[in-house]
Amino acid sequence: MANQKITLKKKELVAKDTMAFHWEMPDGFDFKAGQLTHIKLINPSKTDEEGNKRALSLVYAPSENELVTATRIRDSAFKQELKDLPEGSEVEFDGASGSFTLHKTESTPAVFIIGGIGITPVRSMIAEATNQETDHEITLLYSNKTPEDAPFLSDLEEMAERNPDFQFVPVMTRSSADEWGGERGHIGAKLLKRYVSDIHKPIYYLSGPGGMVEAMQDMLIEAGVNEDNIRSEEFAGY
Repeated sequence: MANQKITLKKKELVAKDTMAFHWEMPDGFDFKAGQLTHIKLINPSKTDEEGNKRALSLVYAPSENELVTATRIRDSAFKQELKDLPEGSEVEFDGASGSFTLHKTESTPAVFIIGGIGITPVRSMIAEATNQETDHEITLLYSNKTPEDAPFLSDLEEMAERNPDFQFVPVMTRSSADEWGGERGHIGAKLLKRYVSDIHKPIYYLSGPGGMVEAMQDMLIEAGVNEDNIRSEEFAGY
């Protein structure tokens, strides 16, 4: 798809320092759950060496019929310009791309091990599987510092209520037992095996900051998971 302009419909805070941007859906726009797009600012008031364009995952599923991106708001010129972009403003985008999508064989389980903003493509995949009522057995281990840092936490809780094949395990690394009654600490093989009975059967999806993705890949391989069954997408700059 050639670059075209889309209009910002609304923006919202979805976690601490994290915003979602709802864009006008172009006619005939098709994408797969888990894919990304590139957003380019038009004549921003400030820029830096990182430029005016970023790859951003499409957060909503095709079945939700909304074009939504989300990002942590950092100090880069792009992020600050995007945060302050008035509703009704236009940006350029180049359609959808990427292969970080849910496998088709529904008899093979999917296990997502995700950190923070890495949830953006995963929310799309799980929403699509839930809405389409596929038979994928899905487990999501979702790591954040605190519930306030966790984008789309309530969306995922709602999907888990609707989808009997979706097991949602939010994990907080900096919450005390008084603050959080669920899993706490860092994700490791012991936690994984508590929720996945046969760790050799699933396809694994890793997404989040580069260091976290690398650590989770090492953990899985050390636990005996076939490296061919691991798919990953790193989010730089976090």
